[in-house]
Amino acid sequence: MPFSVRFRPLLLLLPVLLGACSHPAFRDGLRALNEGRTSEGIAKLEKAVRDEPRDPGMKSELIRQREAALAAALDAAERHRAAGQTAEAEAAFRRALALEPANARALQGLEQIVVDRRHAGLLQQAEQLLGKGDLLGAERLVRIVRAQDPRHPAARRLQLAVDARREAEENPPASQAIRAALAKPVVLEFRDASLKSVFEVLSRSSGLNFVFDKDVKGDTKVTLFVRNSPLEDILQLILSTNQLARRQLNDNSFLIYPANAAKAKEYQELVVRSFYLTNTDVKQAQNLVKTVAKSKDVFADEKLNLLIVKDTPEAIRLVERLIDSLDLAEPEVMLEVEVLEITRSRLNEFGVDWPDSVGLGRLTTDTTTATTSSGTTVATTTTFGGTLTAGFVNAEKLRDLTTFIANPAFQLNIKGQNADTNVLANPRIRVKNRDKAKIHIGDKLPVFTTTSTANVGVSANVTYLDVGLKLEVEPNVTLDDEVSIKVGLEVSSIAREISGPSSSLAYQVGTRSASTSLRLRNGETQVLAGLISDEERKSTSHVPGLGEIPVIGRAFGSHRDTAVKTEIVLLITPRIVRNIHRPEMTRPMDVAHDARRD
Repeated sequence: MPFSVRFRPLLLLLPVLLGACSHPAFRDGLRALNEGRTSEGIAKLEKAVRDEPRDPGMKSELIRQREAALAAALDAAERHRAAGQTAEAEAAFRRALALEPANARALQGLEQIVVDRRHAGLLQQAEQLLGKGDLLGAERLVRIVRAQDPRHPAARRLQLAVDARREAEENPPASQAIRAALAKPVVLEFRDASLKSVFEVLSRSSGLNFVFDKDVKGDTKVTLFVRNSPLEDILQLILSTNQLARRQLNDNSFLIYPANAAKAKEYQELVVRSFYLTNTDVKQAQNLVKTVAKSKDVFADEKLNLLIVKDTPEAIRLVERLIDSLDLAEPEVMLEVEVLEITRSRLNEFGVDWPDSVGLGRLTTDTTTATTSSGTTVATTTTFGGTLTAGFVNAEKLRDLTTFIANPAFQLNIKGQNADTNVLANPRIRVKNRDKAKIHIGDKLPVFTTTSTANVGVSANVTYLDVGLKLEVEPNVTLDDEVSIKVGLEVSSIAREISGPSSSLAYQVGTRSASTSLRLRNGETQVLAGLISDEERKSTSHVPGLGEIPVIGRAFGSHRDTAVKTEIVLLITPRIVRNIHRPEMTRPMDVAHDARRD
């Protein structure tokens, strides 16, 4: 069960650490670390460990301090990189490599810094091209960056700027005259008037020209009562209620046409855009585009994970935003796990072991023969052996019987023993969001099962039983950089072996298990403890009668007290490697045309 006292496992190692503090380099290293001189402190601790390689306290403290310094350097590097401070990030990653030369996260970070600098150069060129009006060149460079890093914030902002410039060119703003005409408030009252009559009145009152497509039904009846409303709002209302659309032809003319897919293809410009997806399934993206953007011409290549869409520029921009929101890398988290098994055993033994048997019987004889180099017998010696002769004793030869006492005849036991055992496992595992990760540290014991079949014989099968430490974790990374973790811990050991029929063997397994769910911040350490196995045994052997006498009875017996206590402590620290960033808030896109595609 989790508890808030984080330093309890360290208290269990306190005697070992106090012994290690006697080394001067070790003391200097701890002092340097406390003063913030990390590199110097780690170097002094390493020197102390080289001088005393068998000291477990100094070695464990070196590992702990090195891990803490490494985590601090990596966290600082990630913060600098997220802030765009590449020089500071590179220095922090190199400090991490000095502590652990093969650290994958630091090596990957340095590679990413090189990529970031290349991306910065490409985006700078794209901004220059955008300033010169070269939209195709600017967009080509932006897409190169976004293909390698879809979440690059500067690339996303520049893409929005390119889209806004292209939209402005494709849909030029109305002139001052047309803007004034559309903003003019008007008063209209129509009851069952024809559509063309309504537009004729609008044209006379505003000075705008309206050209009708041949498929527009001019005799459609319109009923309208508005007062002091802008002409823009009235025009949009009439178009939407009659399933019509408009297209600006020049500074004072509009084309009115039916709002359907056929007319949209005829009057609207269509473009083709290819999307190479990295992190999502192309079929899922295809369904999203067809459902939300209402695009009809969508092709999905499952082999290349490629999506090709043909639609209007407005719809393509909507598809781009949808793909940006969908094609995101799944969050990943590095779980640093420390498992500490603390075993404390105590043994006290005091008393006298008396012989448990006294008897009269015939012992076996051992004969020793001495010979010369030529093989001549010189002497023969016969002595009694240490075991009784098997079988019966001849009653007529009682003089051959010997009195015997079990060995040892007398033994004084004075023994006290204390033992502390610390077994530390420190696995680190990287897992994707909402995936299960399993860790097993132990053995696989073979268990044989025999099956007897008539007219066939006996067949044996072998299965394996996992014994040791098993840990199952399932993380869920949230957008606020916290990690919810489902943890299952099981520690098992062989209690005893059980013999079965036909020489088969089974095992009685002792198990301690715990499962919980917890939520931690990035880099926060949680302690799970309390899995305790406490065993106490007391045994006494004494001479019957004499050993039961108070006080002096202890001289006629032996007492043995044994106590074994084992506790499992689990420390788990999540470190988010990658998380999903919320998409940038952009202006809402007009999707009114979606209803006109059906």
